[in-house]
Amino acid sequence: MAGIKRKSPVCISARPAKTEARNGWTVVLEYAGEDDGPWLIDLSHCPKWDLQDGEISDLRPFGMALPEAPGRCRLENAVLINRMNWSQVSVWCLSKEPPAPPAIAAFTETTDGQALLGLVGRNIFSITEKLGSLNLVEKLEPPFLVQGPFSHVPCQIVVLERGDMNGACLVAFSRGYADDMVHAVLDAGREFGLRPAGENVFKEAMQKWTPPSGKSGRKGRK
Repeated sequence: MAGIKRKSPVCISARPAKTEARNGWTVVLEYAGEDDGPWLIDLSHCPKWDLQDGEISDLRPFGMALPEAPGRCRLENAVLINRMNWSQVSVWCLSKEPPAPPAIAAFTETTDGQALLGLVGRNIFSITEKLGSLNLVEKLEPPFLVQGPFSHVPCQIVVLERGDMNGACLVAFSRGYADDMVHAVLDAGREFGLRPAGENVFKEAMQKWTPPSGKSGRKGRK
């Protein structure tokens, strides 16, 4: 498998200022002219898995208890588990060095098949409401999952932080929609100054709602 080159489905017309080779990906850490946000961040390189099982509640992927109800999420040590329904969860690893997934048949890796975008900073929920009718400002404690059409594309959206000045959410969808999705989001965010940013912006933002490594992570509601 060594030497395989993996390409993000997301194409952003901005000049990378700093990049890093990682697991076959060229990860943009920083773009020129990122300014102070809000930002759109390509996180498609982050490892992602789908977990399905009739007895799914008995499983402990990465040693983590699953959220008990659909729509609930659990974030610990930069691993995000999203309860989609009673027999399925999605698992996204947001760290630079992902843990090895459990060797069980219920796991299917979806990294190359899914695009993943991050929206971080002020006014991001003013941007998202222009692209669909999903309620991303529910009175739930983040993180929480919303599923449905976003810019007419079936998506999983996880709200990580809710606020007018420091909002954060992740949007996952089939990679074939990536080009149209990015253009739609950037167009919707133009009036708010939305611009591309590298992974470093997301990592810095994540430190605000994730405890230091080794401590219990943010679990959200069960």
